[in-house]
Amino acid sequence: MRENVVIIMADQLRYDVLGRGFTPNIDSIREGGVDFTRAYCACPLCVPARGAFFTGKWPNVNGSLINPWLASDSYYGSVHEGIDNLYRMMEKDWCSIHSGKQHLFTEGGKLEDVDKDTIWASTEKSYKEYLAENGVRAPGGPRFKTPVPEMKGGAYTRVTRYSNANTGCYPEDEKFYFDRYFAQKAVEAIRKRDRSRPLLLNAMFLAPHPPLEIPQPWYGKVAVDDFVMPENVGVFYPHQSPLQMYNLTGVVGARYRREEWMESWRVYLGLVSMLDDCVGMVLDTLREEGLYDDSIIIFTSDHGEMLGSHALFQKMCMYEEAAHVPLFISLPGRQARRIDDVVSHVDVLPTLCELLNLSHKGTFDGRSLLGIMEGRRDGTGVPAYIQFDGNGARSNFQRCVVMDRYKLIVDYFKDETFFELYDVVADPQETENLLFSGGHDAIALELVRLLRRHMEETSDMVAPPALAPEEFRKAYGDIPTRR
Repeated sequence: MRENVVIIMADQLRYDVLGRGFTPNIDSIREGGVDFTRAYCACPLCVPARGAFFTGKWPNVNGSLINPWLASDSYYGSVHEGIDNLYRMMEKDWCSIHSGKQHLFTEGGKLEDVDKDTIWASTEKSYKEYLAENGVRAPGGPRFKTPVPEMKGGAYTRVTRYSNANTGCYPEDEKFYFDRYFAQKAVEAIRKRDRSRPLLLNAMFLAPHPPLEIPQPWYGKVAVDDFVMPENVGVFYPHQSPLQMYNLTGVVGARYRREEWMESWRVYLGLVSMLDDCVGMVLDTLREEGLYDDSIIIFTSDHGEMLGSHALFQKMCMYEEAAHVPLFISLPGRQARRIDDVVSHVDVLPTLCELLNLSHKGTFDGRSLLGIMEGRRDGTGVPAYIQFDGNGARSNFQRCVVMDRYKLIVDYFKDETFFELYDVVADPQETENLLFSGGHDAIALELVRLLRRHMEETSDMVAPPALAPEEFRKAYGDIPTRR
């Protein structure tokens, strides 16, 4: 009999907040499975991150590049017709249940509107209906949003509003919070499942995505003395990309001082604790139903959260806090391992296909990780690529390649291109852009070559970068003494 498959995905969860005592349930998945310590999303944005995860294809290839909120650019938010996804590949043979946020868009529409073979136990739409039935408002509101500029089609600026780092106590009962509702619906669906088939559960939580207005007891659960913020919170480094100040990340993040970030961190960690409790509800139900020991359990996040690191907020950039994601895969009867090779979200679906002998249309951009997990294959020297093409519209383009210990970031805005090179093993908080420290030009040029080849092979609409290190340093090396 085929194993059950349980995929648990958080939204905007920083890798570095796990294992601090706030996440015992999530940590139990890590401790019992394979911990990929250097996993990266394919895009630090919700819709394209999920498009890549669920298709095993890079955003340029599957077509999902942005959140399709603006009608004129919405075409770029959907996975192209004819591209397989995990739901469709598995729902005929597995009892497929989805509970939670659903941000996998296809050219035919949102997946829950066009896919009738999966049980949609809960979605954001059903959550809104649940609140309306009970006369309760959703968390958030005007105080939790900030006006920011956003370019349409990479050419025309408009003003829109996106979540900020403000905090508050949600006055309603915790059962009305997004993830308590999603978790409860997942539990109910597991118990009512078709027992003649193995289970496929996609539990997609919203936490710890803002708004940072959360209910008790979670709002007051974490005190400022319970954690230490990373040193790069509230610091805009001399040679990080100044083009971030044209992006939502800098527009919002630069408004807060380091001491103000303490409150955002406190509430964010409370929300992380709530997420962990919801994950515990799902894991406990799997145990009660006799499913846990026969389940492949995958835990990850669609992307991370800057939360003040580099003086930035939200995701939408290539720094570790936004692009480095947890990826834990627990296999029945397999030994726990830690793997430090660079891997990508596009590798997860090919891995499941090899594990479960799944048939699929076409080819994947990712690779199966099973050989690495079993020690049969060396995973070093394989690059991971990350791209960002704007939030609700095409703009603020960024490209990135990570290979072994080095990361190259290319930031585009209008006619400017800015480069960053980091040794993310020696400098995980990315405080020193090695292009300005000397001796790393050859590494940077090799990563530029790899990135250019990838962009050309995937028919990237953004021009491949060209780096002349000396000219770049001359143009950007004069840093003001007062910042």
